[in-house]
Amino acid sequence: MEVRLSALKDFPMVEPGDDLLTMILAAIRANGLFIRDQDVVVIAQKIVSKAENRYVILDSVTPSAAAITLAREVEKDPRFVELVLRESRHVVRKKPGVLIVEHRLGFVHANAGIDQSNIDHSQAERVLLLPENPDASAERLRQGIEQTLGARVAVIINDSMGRAWRNGTLGLAIGVAGMDAIDNKIGQHDLFGRELKVTAAAVADELAAGASVIMGQTTEKTPVVLVRGYPLPLKSSVESGVRNLLRDEKQDLFR
Repeated sequence: MEVRLSALKDFPMVEPGDDLLTMILAAIRANGLFIRDQDVVVIAQKIVSKAENRYVILDSVTPSAAAITLAREVEKDPRFVELVLRESRHVVRKKPGVLIVEHRLGFVHANAGIDQSNIDHSQAERVLLLPENPDASAERLRQGIEQTLGARVAVIINDSMGRAWRNGTLGLAIGVAGMDAIDNKIGQHDLFGRELKVTAAAVADELAAGASVIMGQTTEKTPVVLVRGYPLPLKSSVESGVRNLLRDEKQDLFR
Protein backbone atom coordinates (compact mmCIF):
# COMPACT_ATOMS: atom_id res chain seq x y z
CA MET A 1 0.00 0.00 0.00
CA GLU A 2 1.17 3.53 -0.75
CA VAL A 3 -0.73 6.44 0.79
CA ARG A 4 0.08 9.96 -0.36
CA LEU A 5 -0.79 13.08 1.62
CA SER A 6 -0.65 16.41 -0.22
CA ALA A 7 -1.08 19.70 1.63
CA LEU A 8 -2.68 22.51 -0.36
CA LYS A 9 -0.10 25.31 -0.21
CA ASP A 10 -0.93 29.00 0.17
CA PHE A 11 -4.55 28.47 1.13
CA PRO A 12 -6.21 31.91 1.44
CA MET A 13 -7.39 33.34 4.74
CA VAL A 14 -10.97 32.31 5.49
CA GLU A 15 -13.57 34.83 6.61
CA PRO A 16 -17.15 34.36 7.85
CA GLY A 17 -19.51 33.51 5.03
CA ASP A 18 -16.80 32.33 2.64
CA ASP A 19 -17.70 29.46 0.32
CA LEU A 20 -15.29 26.86 1.66
CA LEU A 21 -16.09 24.34 -1.08
CA THR A 22 -15.18 26.80 -3.83
CA MET A 23 -11.99 27.76 -2.00
CA ILE A 24 -10.92 24.12 -1.58
CA LEU A 25 -11.58 23.24 -5.22
CA ALA A 26 -9.69 26.34 -6.39
CA ALA A 27 -6.75 25.49 -4.12
CA ILE A 28 -6.62 21.95 -5.49
CA ARG A 29 -6.38 23.31 -9.04
CA ALA A 30 -3.80 25.92 -8.03
CA ASN A 31 -1.63 23.17 -6.54
CA GLY A 32 -1.77 21.17 -9.76
CA LEU A 33 -3.83 18.40 -8.16
CA PHE A 34 -7.20 16.81 -8.85
CA ILE A 35 -9.79 14.79 -6.94
CA ARG A 36 -10.84 11.28 -7.84
CA ASP A 37 -12.94 8.49 -6.32
CA GLN A 38 -11.70 7.12 -2.98
CA ASP A 39 -9.77 10.28 -2.07
CA VAL A 40 -10.08 11.71 1.43
CA VAL A 41 -10.12 15.47 2.01
CA VAL A 42 -8.96 16.41 5.51
CA ILE A 43 -9.84 19.94 6.61
CA ALA A 44 -8.68 21.81 9.69
CA GLN A 45 -11.50 22.66 12.07
CA LYS A 46 -10.38 26.25 12.30
CA ILE A 47 -11.22 27.19 8.72
CA VAL A 48 -14.60 25.44 8.96
CA SER A 49 -15.40 27.39 12.13
CA LYS A 50 -14.24 30.65 10.53
CA ALA A 51 -16.38 30.13 7.43
CA GLU A 52 -19.37 29.33 9.67
CA ASN A 53 -18.69 32.48 11.75
CA ARG A 54 -18.27 30.66 15.06
CA TYR A 55 -16.51 33.71 16.50
CA VAL A 56 -17.48 35.18 19.85
CA ILE A 57 -16.23 38.57 21.07
CA LEU A 58 -15.19 38.15 24.70
CA ASP A 59 -16.52 41.58 25.72
CA SER A 60 -20.00 40.39 24.69
CA VAL A 61 -19.92 37.58 27.27
CA THR A 62 -21.30 38.02 30.79
CA PRO A 63 -19.89 35.28 33.02
CA SER A 64 -22.21 33.48 35.39
CA ALA A 65 -21.46 32.99 39.09
CA ALA A 66 -20.42 29.39 38.33
CA ALA A 67 -18.02 30.58 35.61
CA ILE A 68 -16.49 33.19 37.92
CA THR A 69 -15.91 30.61 40.65
CA LEU A 70 -14.44 28.07 38.23
CA ALA A 71 -12.28 30.73 36.58
CA ARG A 72 -10.61 31.42 39.94
CA GLU A 73 -9.85 27.70 40.34
CA VAL A 74 -8.34 27.27 36.88
CA GLU A 75 -6.85 30.77 36.63
CA LYS A 76 -8.55 31.65 33.36
CA ASP A 77 -10.62 34.58 32.08
CA PRO A 78 -14.19 34.23 33.50
CA ARG A 79 -15.63 35.19 30.10
CA PHE A 80 -13.66 32.41 28.44
CA VAL A 81 -14.74 29.92 31.12
CA GLU A 82 -18.37 30.93 30.61
CA LEU A 83 -18.11 30.01 26.93
CA VAL A 84 -16.47 26.70 27.82
CA LEU A 85 -19.37 25.89 30.15
CA ARG A 86 -21.95 26.86 27.52
CA GLU A 87 -20.30 24.51 25.02
CA SER A 88 -19.97 21.62 27.50
CA ARG A 89 -22.02 18.94 29.18
CA HIS A 90 -19.88 18.87 32.31
CA VAL A 91 -16.39 19.46 33.69
CA VAL A 92 -14.23 16.32 33.71
CA ARG A 93 -10.99 17.60 35.32
CA LYS A 94 -9.71 20.94 36.51
CA LYS A 95 -6.63 22.48 38.08
CA PRO A 96 -4.81 25.81 37.70
CA GLY A 97 -4.18 26.30 34.01
CA VAL A 98 -6.17 23.24 32.92
CA LEU A 99 -9.88 22.80 32.21
CA ILE A 100 -10.96 19.47 30.69
CA VAL A 101 -14.63 19.12 29.75
CA GLU A 102 -16.99 16.88 27.86
CA HIS A 103 -18.12 18.95 24.90
CA ARG A 104 -21.80 18.97 24.02
CA LEU A 105 -20.85 16.88 20.95
CA GLY A 106 -19.25 14.22 23.16
CA PHE A 107 -15.55 15.05 22.76
CA VAL A 108 -13.47 15.12 25.94
CA HIS A 109 -10.79 17.77 25.59
CA ALA A 110 -9.41 21.01 26.93
CA ASN A 111 -11.48 24.19 26.94
CA ALA A 112 -14.28 22.67 24.80
CA GLY A 113 -12.05 23.17 21.78
CA ILE A 114 -12.36 26.94 22.04
CA ASP A 115 -9.32 28.58 20.48
CA GLN A 116 -7.61 31.98 20.34
CA SER A 117 -4.60 31.17 18.15
CA ASN A 118 -4.27 32.30 14.51
CA ILE A 119 -7.18 34.71 14.97
CA ASP A 120 -7.11 38.43 14.14
CA HIS A 121 -7.62 40.35 17.40
CA SER A 122 -6.95 43.81 15.94
CA GLN A 123 -10.58 44.94 16.23
CA ALA A 124 -11.64 43.07 19.37
CA GLU A 125 -10.51 40.15 21.49
CA ARG A 126 -12.41 37.13 20.29
CA VAL A 127 -12.38 33.34 20.36
CA LEU A 128 -13.42 30.64 17.92
CA LEU A 129 -15.81 27.80 18.81
CA LEU A 130 -16.00 24.40 17.16
CA PRO A 131 -18.49 24.07 14.29
CA GLU A 132 -22.09 23.67 15.44
CA ASN A 133 -22.25 20.21 13.84
CA PRO A 134 -18.92 19.02 12.36
CA ASP A 135 -20.44 15.86 10.83
CA ALA A 136 -23.01 17.97 8.99
CA SER A 137 -20.28 20.40 7.87
CA ALA A 138 -18.23 17.48 6.52
CA GLU A 139 -21.26 16.03 4.75
CA ARG A 140 -22.09 19.34 3.03
CA LEU A 141 -18.56 19.52 1.67
CA ARG A 142 -18.63 15.85 0.62
CA GLN A 143 -21.89 16.36 -1.26
CA GLY A 144 -20.55 19.54 -2.85
CA ILE A 145 -17.47 17.75 -4.16
CA GLU A 146 -19.56 14.88 -5.54
CA GLN A 147 -22.08 17.20 -7.18
CA THR A 148 -19.39 19.47 -8.66
CA LEU A 149 -16.82 16.89 -9.78
CA GLY A 150 -18.72 13.60 -9.77
CA ALA A 151 -16.11 12.08 -7.45
CA ARG A 152 -17.11 9.91 -4.49
CA VAL A 153 -14.83 10.97 -1.64
CA ALA A 154 -14.71 11.08 2.13
CA VAL A 155 -14.26 14.25 4.18
CA ILE A 156 -12.68 14.52 7.63
CA ILE A 157 -12.62 17.64 9.79
CA ASN A 158 -9.74 17.41 12.26
CA ASP A 159 -8.72 19.28 15.38
CA SER A 160 -5.75 19.11 17.76
CA MET A 161 -6.42 17.31 21.04
CA GLY A 162 -4.47 15.81 23.93
CA ARG A 163 -4.64 12.18 25.06
CA ALA A 164 -4.99 10.54 28.47
CA TRP A 165 -1.83 8.43 28.25
CA ARG A 166 0.63 10.72 26.44
CA ASN A 167 2.03 14.22 26.32
CA GLY A 168 1.49 16.49 23.34
CA THR A 169 -1.42 16.95 20.99
CA LEU A 170 -2.30 15.36 17.67
CA GLY A 171 -4.97 15.81 15.04
CA LEU A 172 -8.12 13.80 15.62
CA ALA A 173 -11.37 13.61 13.67
CA ILE A 174 -14.27 15.69 14.95
CA GLY A 175 -16.37 15.42 11.79
CA VAL A 176 -16.57 12.54 9.32
CA ALA A 177 -18.58 12.04 6.13
CA GLY A 178 -18.48 9.36 3.46
CA MET A 179 -16.51 6.72 5.38
CA ASP A 180 -16.58 4.49 8.44
CA ALA A 181 -14.67 6.23 11.22
CA ILE A 182 -13.64 2.80 12.58
CA ASP A 183 -12.38 -0.21 10.62
CA ASN A 184 -13.78 -3.04 12.73
CA LYS A 185 -11.71 -6.24 12.47
CA ILE A 186 -13.43 -8.10 15.32
CA GLY A 187 -14.26 -11.65 14.23
CA GLN A 188 -11.55 -11.74 11.56
CA HIS A 189 -8.34 -13.74 12.00
CA ASP A 190 -4.66 -12.87 12.29
CA LEU A 191 -1.73 -14.45 10.41
CA PHE A 192 -1.88 -17.54 12.61
CA GLY A 193 -5.65 -18.02 12.51
CA ARG A 194 -6.33 -16.49 15.92
CA GLU A 195 -9.69 -14.73 16.06
CA LEU A 196 -9.46 -11.00 16.70
CA LYS A 197 -11.47 -10.01 19.77
CA VAL A 198 -10.91 -6.26 20.17
CA THR A 199 -9.13 -4.98 17.05
CA ALA A 200 -10.94 -1.94 15.68
CA ALA A 201 -8.74 0.66 13.98
CA ALA A 202 -9.78 4.30 14.34
CA VAL A 203 -8.96 5.02 10.69
CA ALA A 204 -10.56 8.48 10.66
CA ASP A 205 -8.33 9.51 13.56
CA GLU A 206 -5.27 7.93 11.92
CA LEU A 207 -5.87 9.84 8.69
CA ALA A 208 -6.63 13.02 10.64
CA ALA A 209 -3.36 12.68 12.57
CA GLY A 210 -1.34 12.01 9.43
CA ALA A 211 -2.80 15.08 7.75
CA SER A 212 -2.13 17.17 10.85
CA VAL A 213 1.60 16.46 10.58
CA ILE A 214 1.83 18.34 7.28
CA MET A 215 -0.83 20.93 8.08
CA GLY A 216 1.35 22.36 10.84
CA GLN A 217 0.19 24.46 13.79
CA THR A 218 1.54 27.96 13.22
CA THR A 219 2.23 29.88 9.98
CA GLU A 220 2.10 27.14 7.36
CA LYS A 221 -1.22 28.17 5.74
CA THR A 222 -1.96 24.57 4.71
CA PRO A 223 -5.27 23.74 6.42
CA VAL A 224 -6.45 21.25 3.76
CA VAL A 225 -4.79 17.93 2.91
CA LEU A 226 -5.67 15.56 0.08
CA VAL A 227 -5.15 11.89 0.98
CA ARG A 228 -4.88 9.30 -1.78
CA GLY A 229 -4.26 5.56 -1.75
CA TYR A 230 -5.95 4.43 1.44
CA PRO A 231 -8.28 1.48 0.63
CA LEU A 232 -11.37 3.25 1.83
CA PRO A 233 -14.84 1.68 1.80
CA LEU A 234 -17.07 4.68 1.10
CA LYS A 235 -20.29 5.01 3.09
CA SER A 236 -23.46 7.04 2.83
CA SER A 237 -23.95 9.96 5.19
CA VAL A 238 -26.36 7.88 7.27
CA GLU A 239 -23.66 5.29 7.97
CA SER A 240 -20.76 7.68 8.51
CA GLY A 241 -20.02 10.21 11.23
CA VAL A 242 -17.74 10.59 14.20
CA ARG A 243 -19.99 9.06 16.86
CA ASN A 244 -18.43 5.58 16.73
CA LEU A 245 -15.11 7.07 17.83
CA LEU A 246 -16.54 8.40 21.10
CA ARG A 247 -16.24 6.01 24.03
CA ASP A 248 -19.29 5.78 26.26
CA GLU A 249 -18.67 7.30 29.69
CA LYS A 250 -19.54 3.99 31.37
CA GLN A 251 -16.69 2.32 29.46
CA ASP A 252 -14.23 5.17 30.03
CA LEU A 253 -11.92 4.30 32.93
CA PHE A 254 -10.48 7.83 32.94
CA ARG A 255 -13.76 9.46 33.96
